[in-house]
Amino acid sequence: MTVTLEVAAGVGTLRLDRPPMNALDVATQDRLKELAEEATRREDVRAVVIYGGERVFAAGADIKEMQAMDHTAMVLRARALQDSFTAVARIPKPVVAAVTGYALGGGCELALCADFRIAAENAKLGQPEILLGLIPGAGGTQRLSRLVGPSKAKDLIFTGRQVKADEALAIGLVDRVVPAAEVYEQAHAWAAKLAHGPAIALRAAKESIDTGLETDIDTGLAVERNWFAGLFATEDRERGMRSFVEEGPGKAKFL
Repeated sequence: MTVTLEVAAGVGTLRLDRPPMNALDVATQDRLKELAEEATRREDVRAVVIYGGERVFAAGADIKEMQAMDHTAMVLRARALQDSFTAVARIPKPVVAAVTGYALGGGCELALCADFRIAAENAKLGQPEILLGLIPGAGGTQRLSRLVGPSKAKDLIFTGRQVKADEALAIGLVDRVVPAAEVYEQAHAWAAKLAHGPAIALRAAKESIDTGLETDIDTGLAVERNWFAGLFATEDRERGMRSFVEEGPGKAKFL
């Protein structure tokens, strides 16, 4: 399998495994969608890590496969391509990308689907599609601009240049830079901490933020308001408030 889902202690690791560069061919895209939807459904998965291994996250699409496609073929495929990445972005649980080595093209777009990105010191990220006479097609023009702002997104997409980890951190493309040997460990620790949090409240927070970024503020406030009120019907809210009153802040156990 080119993508696997391994679950331990509430954390599901979506592992890309298509040597040597984890090129995201059609089969890998479809498998990614299948496992993202599985991670969404499974109650034992409370947070997710996306990982490509010690050497590379994903160097992009399978160019040889794409070269063989004509316009008609890509018209038929483009929606499925986007849907596979959207399935990752819509996992209603905390998702962190553990980025080692190259995260280019589709690899960068996959990292953009996560809520948090931890990168190795040797990581290189970018959207080089323009160098092929193309633009990003798996969400890059939309998610990158929302994350780093339109000007920086246009710089990366117009030029196709790669950015090293330090610049990626400076522009907000990644959230933390660590030694390469520590990337997965730190990503798993981030996910494990949230896996022990209040699952429904975390889902509410993620949906409220993501919906708000895609719509006007009044609609975003309505989503927040409905989730906020709805959480008063959950056991986690009762447990959290009771613990705060009886023990002080930050001591509630949600599992």
